Amino acid sequence: MSKFTKEMVDDYADKLLIGLTEDENKMVLDEFDIIDADLDKVTKIANIEEVEPMTHCLDDFEYVLRDDVVVESVPIEDLLRNADETDGDEVQVPKVVG
Repeated sequence: MSKFTKEMVDDYADKLLIGLTEDENKMVLDEFDIIDADLDKVTKIANIEEVEPMTHCLDDFEYVLRDDVVVESVPIEDLLRNADETDGDEVQVPKVVG
């Protein structure tokens, strides 16, 4: 696996629209070094390829799905009675963004 570089971290930060200072960049690189070291430990486990992936951390976990039950909903007119201003079936709110 290739190592993360300062340039890679800067590029990702730019794509995420976050600016990183030199100290923050170094902190991220240090954290990636720790993550890389931990991943190297995992890859060195003997016969790791033969381990079946887990779907849940508990062996006795069961999915219990409920039945879909149709229930009557509140009429839109009753809901809109609580709104100060409406436009058809929509609630009007004050504009907050220029």
